[in-house]
Amino acid sequence: MTRWLSLSALVILLDQLSKLWISSHFYYLESYPVTGFFNLVLAHNTGASFSMLSDAGGWQRWLFSAIAGIASLWIIWLLRKHQQEKLFCLALVFILGGALGNLIDRLMFGYVVDFLDFHWDEHHFAAFNVADSAINLGAALLLWDSFKKKPEKTDESAAR
Repeated sequence: MTRWLSLSALVILLDQLSKLWISSHFYYLESYPVTGFFNLVLAHNTGASFSMLSDAGGWQRWLFSAIAGIASLWIIWLLRKHQQEKLFCLALVFILGGALGNLIDRLMFGYVVDFLDFHWDEHHFAAFNVADSAINLGAALLLWDSFKKKPEKTDESAAR
């Protein structure tokens, strides 16, 4: 269990260090082009993914914080229960680290710091951060893990 939580702590550390760096080197909404399709930008997201509910008036901060807290407790319970399922636990670790990384921002600032900005011409995707990347990686690994598992045979299917 300790190794899984240590990996989550590493995700949180990388997320928080990257947000600290961008926040100390950029002013709000400053953008620096890195390539023709990628910029660094300092953005604040008070909502959820893709800034959903970002203009809801402030209550969403506490709702998303509560969801992240409850989900984190559930993930820790799942990690304890399924310690031997390596891919499943790895997926959960990334989701846990990402959720807690963004929760720290939400509780400290009232918003999540985003800074990775991909675009195609003038069409920008929603800015995101290391925590968001970890959550997406964890979700992809959960999908992969679900496809790798063989369905259990029921009594009815075994009788055929």
